[in-house]
This record gives sequence, structure tokens and C-alpha cells, in this order.
Amino acid sequence: MNLFSDIRALVTDALAQMEQAGELPVGLDTAAVTVEPPRDAAHGDMATNAAMVLAKPAGKKPRDIADALAARLAADPRITSAEVAGPGFLNLRLAPGEWQGVIRAALREGADYGRSTLGQGHKVNVEFVSANPTGPMHVGHTRGAIFGDALASLLAFAGHDVTREYYINDGGAQVDVLARSAYERYREANGLEPEIAEGLYPGDYLIPVGEALKAKYGASLLDRPESEWLVEIREFATEAMMAMIRDDLALLGVEMNVYSSEKALYGTGRIEAAIERLKSAGLIYRGTLEPPKGKLPEDWEAREQTLFRSTAFGDDVDRPIQKSDGSWTYFAPDIAYHWDKIDRGFDALIDVFGADHGGYVKRMNAAVAALSNGRVSLDIKLIQLVKLFKNGEPFKMSKRAGTFVTLRDVVEQAGADVTRFHMLTRKNDAALDFDFARVLEQSKDNPVWYVQYASARVNSVVKKAAEMGVDTSDAALAEADLVRLNHSAELELARKVAEWPRIVEIAARANEPHRIAFFLYDIASDLHSLWNRGNDELSLRFVQDGDADTTAAKIALVRAVGVVISAGLGILGVTPAKEMR
Repeated sequence: MNLFSDIRALVTDALAQMEQAGELPVGLDTAAVTVEPPRDAAHGDMATNAAMVLAKPAGKKPRDIADALAARLAADPRITSAEVAGPGFLNLRLAPGEWQGVIRAALREGADYGRSTLGQGHKVNVEFVSANPTGPMHVGHTRGAIFGDALASLLAFAGHDVTREYYINDGGAQVDVLARSAYERYREANGLEPEIAEGLYPGDYLIPVGEALKAKYGASLLDRPESEWLVEIREFATEAMMAMIRDDLALLGVEMNVYSSEKALYGTGRIEAAIERLKSAGLIYRGTLEPPKGKLPEDWEAREQTLFRSTAFGDDVDRPIQKSDGSWTYFAPDIAYHWDKIDRGFDALIDVFGADHGGYVKRMNAAVAALSNGRVSLDIKLIQLVKLFKNGEPFKMSKRAGTFVTLRDVVEQAGADVTRFHMLTRKNDAALDFDFARVLEQSKDNPVWYVQYASARVNSVVKKAAEMGVDTSDAALAEADLVRLNHSAELELARKVAEWPRIVEIAARANEPHRIAFFLYDIASDLHSLWNRGNDELSLRFVQDGDADTTAAKIALVRAVGVVISAGLGILGVTPAKEMR
């Protein structure tokens, strides 16, 4: 059930009737008509912009449309009043039975309440993390992993067919550096002093890799030249790093559906096939680029290169795909990889990257548009940095990693649930502060604790009602006499429950899972507020001693809130608290 969608359908039906009656021109586009909560709750339960967005195409004054629309809507039993405000906004008040119906729907639908058919089964590929397989995941990867996983869950909840994918960047020079670093740890395992030269990876995490190499090869590689061991150790070390990365992701409850390898694109003809597709469309040519901004002419050596005409799709400059020596630029395998995803039949692609990939957005959007003839959309989400603190002081780097704080460091100190929720309390393109003391404190200022406290309160009050003999099963509560929920504060909480399906669709359309975290905080705040009012107004207490029927109605409301919180936390990948400790 989506009450906002139902009332919007009522509005559009009324507009259609106005067209038939000659009050509006036939064929008006109502796509921009919305029904949403008013900015000021005192103005009503819902508001529609119908008159405002249709006035110009209809050639009428907004107020005239609003007055006629209000008259039709007021005739519906679900609407108790329809009032025109300002230049033509229409504020609606709904009958209490509509909010009570929302409570029943939440209890009957349970975990499916708020699920949407918005996605219509469209196939969406969410590629996230995709960290270089050269070491453990750091805190930046942590935020990207959580964001990508929550976004995938959100889209699935909204009706999309979602694939979680990790692109292994194992085709570049960094894996050669990994191999050389692992070789030094292999020498160390054989009793020699490792030579961790500048540019190699210094972290202790490679010590077990060196020991494993010794177990496999003994001392046989010590006197062999690099050309004889580089490829073999590179593969061995890469597999070891990917095993570590999978373990790190498991700490957060993240499980990928697909792991794709960059290296697998080379020597298979896939890169060539993708470039040929662009070439056949007239988008590949030999040319010379202008010098980058800020470069003096004497600093710039112009040379002819093979270029992709990305400016035809909104990019600032055309992009090189092949170097003068005939080797591919890093952009070429990325084009091939996205062509592979398009070829697998995805309707939409989402890439989750670090903030340092900002310059990558336009060129990759251009490539996907060109490769798919505009059929497949690409949304690149950039994840801003995380600043770590402990009691207000910057958190020190990890010795194990060598140069950074690892995902494991964060999860071991804060816990997976706290880490996941807090990483989603800011929009992805906003920087985030993560203070280990603050995220664990028990206060209203800590969103994760406040929401989990609401979840625990729901369980506590339901348990108390059961102890007094009330049947607290959702099926029984859905049949309670909900007319007893007539206080404005109770109806306000019911309105919040009604917003949940709408929030899911808004967040899914924008690819913004942080909206779920924000909403959970809001509904938790409303529940706590009603609880606190019960301390002064006995009639608002959830458990009414000696009155099982009224208690059942109030517990139905509380359980409906619990259904929403549980569903929302499920999207975020957080386990709802049953009790606070």
C-alpha cells in the first residue's frame, strides 16, 4: 500500500474528469503532478501542486484550476477537506480511517510493506568497492562498500533486478608492485632481510603471503631473476589479496554477485571489439589534443593519438584510447568492461567511485551512451572522504596496513551495524566525520543509537502488552479496533508510517540510500516523542492497564513503526536491536 500514490491517483482521476467536462484542455501531461506532505504540517496531511504545474499548458489561472479540483476532491469520502492556499497550492486533509488503514496494511504486509514496483524488474548493475587488489581495504573503501551495498538493497526493495559487482583492477602496474613487495616478504620468510624500497607496499599484511610463498616454493625462487617469478607471484599475491578483501567485505555483511577481472579483458579481443564498435559509429579517429589548461606551449609536446570523440556526448575534450606506442590507455579497458556490462543486458549501470575519480565521470558517461546508443544509463556516484577521530582527536594510521586505517580497524572498534549506519548519515558526495566515541554514545545526537533504541522500545512494549494477555501477533493487531487511535499525536505517527513507501521510491529514483537513514531517525524521533508524552498524558501510554482493546490498537501502531524500522534497517544492512545493552 502506498497512500500517497493512491491520493495522487485520486487527483489525476479528478483532473481527467475536469478534461471530460471541458474545464481543462484534453491531453494535459500530468507527469509533474505530485502529492506530498506539506512543508508545514498545520496546513494539512498532503498537498498537491497540480494547479501550479498545469496552469500554463492549460492557459488558466492556477487558482481557478485549484478551486475546481478542490470541489471534486472534497466529494471523495477519503478527503475531509481540500483548501486552496497561496497562488494555487491545494492542501488536503484525510479521514482518520485512511491512517488507520495504513497501520493495517503495514501489519498485514509485514516485511513487504513499502516494497515498490517502481523498478519493474529492470536489470541494474551496481559496481562498487573495486579496490586495487594490493592490500586490505581502507576506511574510504569502507564507506564505498556500505553505500554500494545499501544502494543495491534499496533498488531491489524498489523492484529492480540488481547485480552487485566488483571489478578487480588486476591489469595495471600496481599488481607488479604487489608481486615485488610480496617477493621481499618471501625473502624475509627465508631468513633474509627484506628490501622494502620506496614505491613498494610496506604493510605487515604481506608477511603471511611471503610465508605462504615459502611453503609453496621453498627457497627455489631466491636466485631466479624477476622475469622468471614475477607473473607467478603476481597471480599468487593477487589471489591472496582478493581473499583478504572478501574477508573484509564479509565483516560488513557485503557479498558480491560477480567479480570481474580487468586482466581478463587483455588478449581476448574484448577491448578491440569495444573500440571497433565505436569506430564503426565514426567515433574513433587519429588526432592531436590541445595542451591541458595551465600548460605553457614549451611544456607541451603535441603528438598524434587514437582518440574517442567523447565531446559528441557532452565531454569537455576527446579522450585518448591508444598510446603512440600502440598500447592501450587505461580508458580503453574501462570502455571494454562497460561494453561487457551492456552486452550482458543491463538496463542501467551504477558505478561507485572515490572522490578522486571526478574527472572520470564525463568520459565514462560518453562511452556508455555511445556504446548503448543511449539505451543504457550510467550514474557515477562519488564517495567523499571519511575523517576518523577518537574523542575528537585524529585517529592514528594502522601499523598492519602501513599507511592507512583499514576497514577491519574500524569494524573491530565500532561494530558492523554502527559502522554501516553512521556511514550512511551523510549524502555520498559530502565529507563525513567518524568519531569512534561519538558513534558509540547513547544519546539522541547519535542517530544509530536513537533508531536502535526505538527498535528496542517497540519490542519492549509489545512484550509488555503480551504479558497482560493481548494477542500481539501482527495478524491479530491488524484486526484491532483502530478507531481508538484518534489522538492527533497518534495520527501523526501513523502519517509517518504512511510516508515509508513514498520515501523508498524517492530514494530509489535518486540512488540515495542516505534518505532511508534520515527517515529512520525521523520516525524514531516521533515514536520517542509519543512515548515521552505518555509520561504526562496517561491516555497516550501504549499499554492501558485493564483495557485490552485500546492497548491492542496502540500496540498495532507501535508494531507498524517497528515494521518500518526493521525494513529500513534491512535496506541499510543493519540488524534491528531487540533490546539495548
